[in-house]
Amino acid sequence: MTVPAAEGLTVTLTDAPAAADLKALHAGLEAFNTRVSPPYDRRDLCLFARRADGSVAAGLSGYTQWSWLYVDYLWLDESLRGSGLGASLLQQAEAEALARGCRWSRLYTYDFQAPGFYERQGYSVWGELEDFPPGHRQIWFRKALTAAG
Repeated sequence: MTVPAAEGLTVTLTDAPAAADLKALHAGLEAFNTRVSPPYDRRDLCLFARRADGSVAAGLSGYTQWSWLYVDYLWLDESLRGSGLGASLLQQAEAEALARGCRWSRLYTYDFQAPGFYERQGYSVWGELEDFPPGHRQIWFRKALTAAG
């Protein structure tokens, strides 16, 4: 779908953007933001627990930026839940974030996922989005990171 826009521009709607287009969008926003914010220091942070065959049995993905750890995904195969592996992965990510100079961590989960787990790891709720997904809540957590964990 193409919609005409002002000054000879064309607006294109897509659900499959080209990598170069996303890169241009991110670079433009980064250039604007760094005029008033600290320089971007975003670095991916990922941990994977693998089975003997190399397949992923659990893992954590996120990134560090501006003194914060952001945990995007933390997943464990159901057979591994309750084993302490999730807490270990989160603690390892927090330790690496501290080594990178981070002072806080943030993440979100849903009411049907793991809010109790994150509370047990020292995270506290700072925001909730009702009815997302419909009939549930998205819950945002944060934690101050210290060398003691």
